[in-house]
Amino acid sequence: MVKDGYFYGVGLLIAAGLVYWFTSWPFALAPVLLAAFFLWFFRDPEREIPAGAGLIVSPGDGLVTETVRIETPEGPKQRISIFLSVFNVHVNRSPIGGTITAVRYQKGLYLNAMNPASAEQNEQNSVTVTGDGYAVTFKQIAGLLARRIVFVPVEGAKIGRGERVGLIKFGSRVDVIVPAEAVLEVKPKMRVKGGASVLAVMPGARS
Repeated sequence: MVKDGYFYGVGLLIAAGLVYWFTSWPFALAPVLLAAFFLWFFRDPEREIPAGAGLIVSPGDGLVTETVRIETPEGPKQRISIFLSVFNVHVNRSPIGGTITAVRYQKGLYLNAMNPASAEQNEQNSVTVTGDGYAVTFKQIAGLLARRIVFVPVEGAKIGRGERVGLIKFGSRVDVIVPAEAVLEVKPKMRVKGGASVLAVMPGARS
């Protein structure tokens, strides 16, 4: 479990105990239920990370809402958008192994994460990982409810595929920008799991 779960959960249980002490148990039910929700929300299950060259895994749990080709200053790329509801695990993982070559935080709005405009206008943290001759960028994008983005590693750090890197609190979105030549393994309306689901494969990596 992410430590935030203990912070919120234990705090609410203490509050429930105080309410029960000074009033009666029905009034303590609400903070107990909230404590249970936070302990469940900040769960951090172990995942089996796929092995093999050229695999790009999902940085988060959720629903694939879009796969589209885009133009970037570095040339054409492909973007995979994943929506994380409050029911999903919100721990984020690195899509590939390599070196973190860029971390860019951007202040912004808190539009609904299902809104396409949120990809550019919302508060977000953009991270580029370079390894095996190619780079993958993933964006932690705040949503309507998400008000805090957490990212732990620093620029220049070495990181493994599927390694935990942070989280976005409550409903949010993750965009993954992969090379134009990558072969996508997902399409809209598919559900993916962080660190375990393969989003794309670099050409020649699979026979």
